[in-house]
Amino acid sequence: MNIVSVVTPVHGDAARFLPDAYASLLSQDLPDGWSWEWCVQEDGSDVRARSHLPADDPRIRVSASRAGGPHVARTMAFARSTGRYVKTLDSDDQLTPGALARDVAVLEEHASVGWTTSRVVDLLEDGSTVSFELSDPRPGRLLRGSAFDFWAEHRRPHVHPATLCVRRPLMALLGGWMALPASGDTGLLLGLDALADGWFIGDTGLMYRKHGGQITAHPDHRNGAEWEARMSLIREHAEALRAWAAGKDAVGGEQR
Repeated sequence: MNIVSVVTPVHGDAARFLPDAYASLLSQDLPDGWSWEWCVQEDGSDVRARSHLPADDPRIRVSASRAGGPHVARTMAFARSTGRYVKTLDSDDQLTPGALARDVAVLEEHASVGWTTSRVVDLLEDGSTVSFELSDPRPGRLLRGSAFDFWAEHRRPHVHPATLCVRRPLMALLGGWMALPASGDTGLLLGLDALADGWFIGDTGLMYRKHGGQITAHPDHRNGAEWEARMSLIREHAEALRAWAAGKDAVGGEQR
């Protein structure tokens, strides 16, 4: 059986959203010979994710680690996973029907594509959704380096890193998500972009829940000293990988 590993960090009050995330996994219809596993990682103590999930589904694998933030928890979930492909799903988000099958189809058909992303809609607290189609790239191949070029100009990703599905060896090469208090998924995206072409799937793959408790709602998320430090490290990381991939080492000399 081929496996897609879905990795989900969960902390604090966000555990209450897990039943909706699970329902979205149950809606997935994968090709013959494929299944998913759900690696749920509790970020710290007293999360009690299991109390929100069925005990009789062997595809659900819950574990806990010391509190380190969502990106450390994602990486710990990846460490416990077994799948050929690694798919991110935050505890408060929901996959759309067919999302995993579309990821698998692209990665199985295009051997030179290392990762996929897809269209996203925001899921508001009243249950309505908001679309942002006009900001999406054209569906299809994303040439290596294009995500960095967009980010460097606009200081935001062109595609949503909450939708990433990645080949396992490529994820292992990067060591998972960057261990930052926020934006570690943007760091991963730009690292992937430095090493391999991606693919943008034009169908909506994720409903991204908007609520006051999410990390992106924190006042330090988009400005201030912490933001500047995160962006500086993300850029340095991506530029070092781009130089290495181009045949140079991190200090500008030729690779041996």
